[in-house]
Amino acid sequence: MGVLPINEALDLSAGKELDLVEVAPGAKPPVCRILDYGKFRYQQQKREKDARKKQKTQTLKEMKMRPKIDEHDYNFKTKAIRSFLENGHRVKVSIFFRGREMAFLDRGKEVLDRVAKDCEDLGKMEGFPRMEGRYMRMMITPVQQKEVKKSPKSESDQGEE
Repeated sequence: MGVLPINEALDLSAGKELDLVEVAPGAKPPVCRILDYGKFRYQQQKREKDARKKQKTQTLKEMKMRPKIDEHDYNFKTKAIRSFLENGHRVKVSIFFRGREMAFLDRGKEVLDRVAKDCEDLGKMEGFPRMEGRYMRMMITPVQQKEVKKSPKSESDQGEE
């Protein structure tokens, strides 16, 4: 309709029994539309709701270990860390030191380095392990996985053509 004075635009919207809605107040001149405001608001809320549904949330999981962890326990906890990373969660790995164990902080660092090495294909270390009181902590964030994987069968079929 072009640039109209406000009074004319209000008269047009009243004649059509609709609302005059300012959709771009920052533009020069401001952009307005004649529409049903209730319907407009409803559609806007639906779009926002769909955007929230499609948004991927990343939660923080924590795995606690000890410096003298047994091999089976280590494997079990590393397997859980790998599944968290596959699902797209960040993982905080904590080593708790008790009593005299505080004298052997290097053992805890070795465990954390081993966890980082075992999970490097799924996640990367966020910074270096650091002490927080009696805990030595390290964050692992998931790396983006490549979704497209070719099956060996389809590759052999393409070679025959």
